[in-house]
Amino acid sequence: MNHYLLLTPGPLTTSDTVKQAMLKDWCTWDDDYNIDVVQKIRQTLVSLATSSNDYSSVLMQGSGTSSVESVLGSAILPNDKLLVINNGAYGKRMAEICQVLGLNHQVLTFKETQAPDIALIANTLTSGDFSHLAMVHCETTTGMLNPVEAIAALCDEHKVRFILDAMSSFGGITMDVAQLNIEFLISSANKCIQGVPGFGFVIGKLAAIERCKGNAKSLSLDLYDQWHTMEHANGKWRFTSPTHVVRAFGQALLELEQEGGVAARQARYQQNQQLLCHGMKELGFEPLLPVEMHSPIITSFYSPSAPEYDFNRFYQGLKALGFVIYPGKVSDADCFRIGNIGEVYPEDIKRLIAAIAQAKYW
Repeated sequence: MNHYLLLTPGPLTTSDTVKQAMLKDWCTWDDDYNIDVVQKIRQTLVSLATSSNDYSSVLMQGSGTSSVESVLGSAILPNDKLLVINNGAYGKRMAEICQVLGLNHQVLTFKETQAPDIALIANTLTSGDFSHLAMVHCETTTGMLNPVEAIAALCDEHKVRFILDAMSSFGGITMDVAQLNIEFLISSANKCIQGVPGFGFVIGKLAAIERCKGNAKSLSLDLYDQWHTMEHANGKWRFTSPTHVVRAFGQALLELEQEGGVAARQARYQQNQQLLCHGMKELGFEPLLPVEMHSPIITSFYSPSAPEYDFNRFYQGLKALGFVIYPGKVSDADCFRIGNIGEVYPEDIKRLIAAIAQAKYW
């Protein structure tokens, strides 16, 4: 089997030991699994997010989007009104979820390369009777890191409950959900924690989770019922648990701790990203966004203007050398994306730059 380095925002390259953790079968009724694995994961996730005792966590089968839909479909009550901030594919997806579920909501849409306008958001919150605001932290459409602290401050000022899609940032960027007064934070196993796909998770205020009781628009994505079962049945899942994926995630959490925690992982990701940008610029590639908008997760680059350039040929050429990158996702710019999270180190980024310099697949 040919192995390559996934330079994507997840699924991503995992360690050999995370892969090996999936080689054992687990019984979903066994305390060795539910208490020693699931409950420990839930406790560890909360400790990574905050030192406050006001929060709990719940794991949810499916993709990260399933967890986003679980929160929106459970937390927005009939008399609530949600403001969705959209400046990329994943903000747009939250708006689509609201539309499908028939939730009372309004969308503020910005260009994919534009940071959310804080003044406009403030004016919108002032003029509308909003109970909640939802935003994506790291928009991997472009690689932009949205201003979570400024938005959190606005939510506090306007007494609005803050829902943060931290899918591609949690575990790779330091934050404290209690200090930011975040009501719900949503992420996924296959992102900065460096596990594999199969479930997402929600870290929420206990009072906010309790508020969801009886409000879910879905049976399988009922956030309160999933939390209540895990909380009162020692980590038991309501429906079939993705046991191998969960065990791999437990190993990934251990390796995050061994690396030095979120701050140390963020430092590695930042070093990777800075090396990537410096090396790509030396090869003549320009980033899509200004440096101050970059996240340490993934970076978009303009495609070369040379007529002989072809992304598919570029992609296949790099793949043959052991690297997989991402196509662009911006609607009005010809670009591609390179991620640097996962089991990826500065030496790997240097090898990538050397491969691009040598190959010239354009």
